[in-house]
Amino acid sequence: MNKLKQRWGITSNFQLTIIFIVFAITGSTSAWLSHPFCIWLGITKEDFGFWFTLIRLIIIFPIYQVLLVAIGAVFGQFRFFWNFEKKMLKNMGLGFLFKE
Repeated sequence: MNKLKQRWGITSNFQLTIIFIVFAITGSTSAWLSHPFCIWLGITKEDFGFWFTLIRLIIIFPIYQVLLVAIGAVFGQFRFFWNFEKKMLKNMGLGFLFKE
């Protein structure tokens, strides 16, 4: 855990616990929200078969990104998750979305 704390620039175990809680809540919430979103878009397993899972993962991704920062802010960790988000998107080649 110390390597993770050092890598993320975290000083306390309490902050690390809060960050893990935010990741857990965000993952569960984004997966839960993707179901009604798929229904709203008319995407069903019967219509898309194997591709349904891939499409649902593509839908979950932006929902997860927004929720991660929002839920992180609710838990007082906005700065950590905003920096985490920017780094992740830059690594994915989407760094042009952020001005330096």
